[in-house]
Amino acid sequence: MLASGSPAPPPPSPAPPPCGVPAFPPLRVRGGGGHRLRRAVWRQRRAMAAGLALTAAALAASGLGGGGGTGPGAADAAGRAPERASPPVRLVSAPVRITDAATVRLLRPGDRVDVIASEGAGGDARVLARGARVERVPSAEEATSATDAADAADAADRGALIVLSVPRPTATRLAGAGISAGFAVILC
Repeated sequence: MLASGSPAPPPPSPAPPPCGVPAFPPLRVRGGGGHRLRRAVWRQRRAMAAGLALTAAALAASGLGGGGGTGPGAADAAGRAPERASPPVRLVSAPVRITDAATVRLLRPGDRVDVIASEGAGGDARVLARGARVERVPSAEEATSATDAADAADAADRGALIVLSVPRPTATRLAGAGISAGFAVILC
């Protein structure tokens, strides 16, 4: 109800004219949800790897790595004294004259051989060295260096000299037995 003296409100203004929006195809975003999922899994893998690395480091530091009770922590926990590691074996070069020169031609440096000593045709044979490494064998020129038939026959009777890498006590046994016994080798 309007008072008689008040003017009537102006009519509402019409809506502005529509502005033209160009038509465009819909946007397609690749890797939307799948990308987020892959990122989350990757972060989880990193966290798992970090956790495993920390666990391994803690087990190694505590000596509870499950090494079968061979570690220093396991020996102390069981009440036994820890076993000491044996010192490395020092190898020496031992020259050995093998009775059969033809057998020596089969050998190459680096081969492993067992050295057997025999006291003669009917004597007992015994193993003096097991798994000895061959360091040096005579070359073809050294083997055929005999000048005449008498020297060649004498060299065949003496055998051939090879050099073995063995521990010092084994080298002593080989040198002592080489005085009275003939040696043969078996390839390992």
